[in-house]
Amino acid sequence: MTLSKDFLRTIPKVLLHDHLDGGLRPQTVIELAKNQHYTKLPTTDPGELDIWFQRGAQRGSLPLYLEGFEHTCGVMQTEEALERVAYEMMEDMKNDGVVYVETRFAPIFHTNKGLPTHKVVRAVLKGLERGKNDFDVHYGVIICAMRHMEPMVSLEIAELAVEFRNHGVVGFDLAGEEGGYPPKKHIDAFHYIQRENFNITIHAGEAFGKESIWQAIQWCGAHRIGHGTRLVEDMKIKEGEVLSMGTLAQYVLDKRIPIEICLTSNLHTGAVRSIEEHPFGILYKYKFRVTLNTDDKLMSGITLTDEYLLAHEKFGLGIDELEKVTINAMKSAFIPYKDRIKIIYDVLKPGYTEARKKLQ
Repeated sequence: MTLSKDFLRTIPKVLLHDHLDGGLRPQTVIELAKNQHYTKLPTTDPGELDIWFQRGAQRGSLPLYLEGFEHTCGVMQTEEALERVAYEMMEDMKNDGVVYVETRFAPIFHTNKGLPTHKVVRAVLKGLERGKNDFDVHYGVIICAMRHMEPMVSLEIAELAVEFRNHGVVGFDLAGEEGGYPPKKHIDAFHYIQRENFNITIHAGEAFGKESIWQAIQWCGAHRIGHGTRLVEDMKIKEGEVLSMGTLAQYVLDKRIPIEICLTSNLHTGAVRSIEEHPFGILYKYKFRVTLNTDDKLMSGITLTDEYLLAHEKFGLGIDELEKVTINAMKSAFIPYKDRIKIIYDVLKPGYTEARKKLQ
């Protein structure tokens, strides 16, 4: 049965990998730039700016993909701007059928005008909480350290994440360009997070090989893997069938380590040559715990509905399979177990039951 985009927008969805500074509305970028006297935007026409971000991000390179963030972060330098962006993100989630979202960002990128990192986090949380109350979307925040920065800075960011763990922050991440910046360089930050019994997800296996995934898990204690595209390098595959797995792939499978798959983003950054060649199909077929995610809505010009549609059209996932992926994501969220279960049984399962009725 063919599922339409309009139908897929109505089904309840869960989003675990989405960057706050990669999902702004073009009109908001323009208005914030005007308010803050930011003059570096290439255009002040919303439609043109939208196209500019997408064209810039879709050049087949992660470093090139990341260039647009200079402008989004450039206008997210006040508490008012941060709160607005967070609030609007929650409204966008509501309109896309997302019932739970974990948004992530690097507080250090929002301190250019002297705003302390704790005020950055508070402003984002304020916007998210307002959004939760107005749109009935649940959320968690993941605080990012950056690979290219000094390990001491990463440790400070890890401490910041833990400081806000009872106020909406649910985990710690390491993001940025992979090549030349191995995750184990930031080992002190990850050891601190582990000692605090907190949650870790790490960008790995996107622009660098399976070694990056191995380090993220075995050196740094990652509970989830962001992207994980290159995990297939640890498998022997022939004609769409896995003939054998290396110890890393088998470990990820056996330990049910969630993989935050970003189909469209991986195409735009050059992590895969085509959607058809994306390892999502293999990973799903062999029962890895895969989830579907947007990564950067503005840069890739997508919503989570678009990613569900891709999974349906390119990999044959129907309503039952999409429900499974959605529940996988909710099981893998960094909020307490009782809260995950509540959303699964009170929101997701009834939502998919209603969706099936519409298909009859």
